[in-house]
Amino acid sequence: MRLLATLAVILALVIGMGAWFNHSLQTSSDDLTGQIEMLSSTIRQQDWETAVEHSENLEKLWEQKAKWWPVFLDHQEMDNIEFSLARVKEYVTSQDDALSLGQLSELKLMIEHIPRKEAVNLENIF
Repeated sequence: MRLLATLAVILALVIGMGAWFNHSLQTSSDDLTGQIEMLSSTIRQQDWETAVEHSENLEKLWEQKAKWWPVFLDHQEMDNIEFSLARVKEYVTSQDDALSLGQLSELKLMIEHIPRKEAVNLENIF
């Protein structure tokens, strides 16, 4: 009976930690995509000084929110996002709206993909 109770507690902890991880990952992803959308609208308005500030804020937010992601996620995806962030920063600095918006769109898709990929559902199990 003790073994069954111990297994039940361990299972509850694993499920609880998984739910917490998924929630935290989704919250971080939503914050990052919100910042990306704000930066995109600033670029569309051709307000480059504010766009530079928003790109720096995006980079800081990435460092804050995603510092624990490598523990649970594929490092290749993390590297791709960091490369994309570097390109966005340079495109914004050079005031290239087409390349900036294109790279921001790609960055947004990469960040939105992570919580969907890590979610527990039948598609990811099978």
